[in-house]
Amino acid sequence: MKLSDIADNPGSRKKRMRVGRGIGSGKGKQSGRGGKGQTARSGVRIKGFEGGQMPMHRRLPKRGFNNIFRVEFAEINLDRLQDAVDAKKLDTGSVVNAEALVKAGVLRRSKAGVRLLGRGELKAKLNIEVHGASKSAIAAVEKAGGSVKILAPAPEEGEAA
Repeated sequence: MKLSDIADNPGSRKKRMRVGRGIGSGKGKQSGRGGKGQTARSGVRIKGFEGGQMPMHRRLPKRGFNNIFRVEFAEINLDRLQDAVDAKKLDTGSVVNAEALVKAGVLRRSKAGVRLLGRGELKAKLNIEVHGASKSAIAAVEKAGGSVKILAPAPEEGEAA
């Protein structure tokens, strides 16, 4: 076998149809695009048009809504905190807050604050300052000998303090 003998399987590569090359080619004149108008042009199409029937996106009911005042917290579980302490990323003597977690690489960003959740178990004694915590997380931290301080959310601009 030589390099020149290597070839594709017959029929695996199909030549593209060259449109608009005369009436005898089978794809001449309008090149398979029908008559004139918007659909014959390139780059424009009536999106979602179903031949005059009420389109699907208008037949279905509207659902749900987006709350523009929603506050997104960065969530962290106890097992992630314990892993960071074991890897010596977090210092047990200092206060563990949003800045410390981001600096240690445990969180990428603190968003509107940090919320502590109760998955896993915590063996280290930590003093934690977060914007929210679940009851099970607070209980687990206090059982390990630490403390949880819940910070008040930062007041929004234009809001009375």
